[in-house]
Amino acid sequence: MFDAWLTPGQAARFLFRTRTGNVMQCEITPEVGGGFTVTDRRPTSDGDESVFDVVHLGKYVEIDRPRRLVFDFSVLTFGSDDSTRVTVEVQPLGPMASELTISHNLGHGNHARQVEETTRKGWDSMLNTLERELFPRRIGVQL
Repeated sequence: MFDAWLTPGQAARFLFRTRTGNVMQCEITPEVGGGFTVTDRRPTSDGDESVFDVVHLGKYVEIDRPRRLVFDFSVLTFGSDDSTRVTVEVQPLGPMASELTISHNLGHGNHARQVEETTRKGWDSMLNTLERELFPRRIGVQL
């Protein structure tokens, strides 16, 4: 579970991937001070052939394998280069089960309140995709 976040081939299958987008780039330097760039190419609207790239950047602040990953995160495409802090915690529950907790500190301003629900839905979608990728034979996801 933990290594999926730091391995480009696995991360490209769930990290910032959308239903209609295609991950065009997934580069990861898995060390403190290193980071990631994930570029997802998305259509501008349903049925439209025009596309735009959403560039997700992260800089690793803490990597405590296999339990904790902390990174500063920004999405350049939407006009803000301000970073937010994301913490991923993995608690093993058994040989094929883990509890994953994501904390995303968006800050306290108006912008944070405006994007909170969209951000929550984005993480929920990514976690559903991650579970399907890691455990394709399981049925049902509990969030």
